Amino acid sequence: MSVSDAQSQVRHHDAGETNTTAMAATAEAAETAGKGPRAVGADRAARELELRRGEFELAAQLGHIRTLTTAGATTAGATLGRRQVTRQEIDRLRAAEGFPDTLRERVRTVGTAEGAALMPVSPGRFTQLARSGFLVPVRFYLNRYRAVVWLYLADELRSFAAREPALLTGRFPRPLRAGLEAGDDWRPRNWRGRRVGQLLHESADPWERAAIAGCVLDPVQLAELVADPYERAYLERLRPDLGHGRPESEAARTAVQRLLVADHPDEIQWHRSSLDTLLTAARRARPAPRPGSSLPHAGGSASRYDGPGPAPAPGAESGPTAVAHEPPREDGHRGLLTRLRVRRERGPRAKVRS
Repeated sequence: MSVSDAQSQVRHHDAGETNTTAMAATAEAAETAGKGPRAVGADRAARELELRRGEFELAAQLGHIRTLTTAGATTAGATLGRRQVTRQEIDRLRAAEGFPDTLRERVRTVGTAEGAALMPVSPGRFTQLARSGFLVPVRFYLNRYRAVVWLYLADELRSFAAREPALLTGRFPRPLRAGLEAGDDWRPRNWRGRRVGQLLHESADPWERAAIAGCVLDPVQLAELVADPYERAYLERLRPDLGHGRPESEAARTAVQRLLVADHPDEIQWHRSSLDTLLTAARRARPAPRPGSSLPHAGGSASRYDGPGPAPAPGAESGPTAVAHEPPREDGHRGLLTRLRVRRERGPRAKVRS
């Protein structure tokens, strides 16, 4: 297997593209629909779960907290203020062993210095692993110098260190050194892939899913694939916001925008293919709205479950859904070092500071 294949496997594994189970959540959703259990808003749920706002948002994105999206939230990745948590879910989490420390630790994020100390490796080695695609960021922010600072899940770093000790010491493998010398940096595309995967698992509406797949393509790429202006307008309306907050300065907005658009040929082709497939399914489900039409908006008027889970079958109808997230399994993976057999030719890439 080539370096690219190994890196892609890590990316897809960490983006949450794993087998999941929906039976328990489906039963809970049925109970919710039938009995109408009490639910509280995101702010109150975060307080009762003893989480900060950012911790609660990340826990919901990762599937550690099952949330409901209230009626009227018609775009993928609905704002946290539109999410609610049932009383049963809060009670379940509070009753878990080690609450609240265990839940907090599952969403604890660290930067390069703290992450390197956790593994433990030097900060330089940590950056090499991240740029080579083996450590997948879960978030980012801009520091006061408008440099990108990547954040990683502490749990994932510890798991990687235990699973791949050969990559932590000694001379870095030659194929990876060649990529780094050529300027390769997998952090932006790995983060985009992870975030798109989360959003796809949150949505059951076919047009929302198409909008998610297309949100990382630039307007030229999107116009090539979606010739109908009404369809493009609908996708734009449903387009999720991948970033965290809206930078105030123009320079900061420019820096963030560069991270939101696919910029590598392999990545672009992946998302183009995904959009093409999902757009076909969306057209089968219903046409995009046009002036004077009375077609329902995405998601309908019912609340739906927003926890990550298995992607619905192409052409699935929109409406109330319930899915559950099973955390990725860390066992059973062959060592990544043993898969690095084919040296991949890479072109120069723009660097992103960490």
